[in-house]
Amino acid sequence: MKKAAVFFATGYEEIEALTVVDLLRRAGIEAMCVSVNNEKSVTGSHNISVDMDAGIDEINFDSFDILVCPGGMPGTKNLEMCEKLTNNVRAFYEAGKLIGAICAAPSIFGHMGLLNGKKACIYPGMEAELTGAEVVYDKVVKADNVITSRGMGTAIAFGLEIVASLLNQETADKLGKGIVYL
Repeated sequence: MKKAAVFFATGYEEIEALTVVDLLRRAGIEAMCVSVNNEKSVTGSHNISVDMDAGIDEINFDSFDILVCPGGMPGTKNLEMCEKLTNNVRAFYEAGKLIGAICAAPSIFGHMGLLNGKKACIYPGMEAELTGAEVVYDKVVKADNVITSRGMGTAIAFGLEIVASLLNQETADKLGKGIVYL
């Protein structure tokens, strides 16, 4: 079974995080909600609190197939300040394992130098944060092992791209039709 870690920090964008978790679980992928502050519950940017499956200190990063960073403010900044997360994002990237970010969170990858020469997208107005990237304006972009997306309105496309990347396009398309997206 494929396994994904979706990271939550205070101020995350609820729809971006939970849409991904929901779609991955519907596809049979084990999606864990992980608090970067080891909190049992994390509150998003719109005051919605969600119970976590684990804290970052409790997980074995080697057991995951993808690390996912939702956007939102100040959630994105709080994710970026978590050294344990950024160290593991770098390790995944260097090992060719999948990493994904949506909305403002692709800025984390840009600041880390992980987008050099790659196509990437981000929330409108934040394109300068994609250091080294070829900025595109698609709903979701996969460049090698990096998946980026633009915001709350593209969360389903982002989640389905993760499903396609972890499993296959047929499963993602079937799921998209099942939720009346495609």
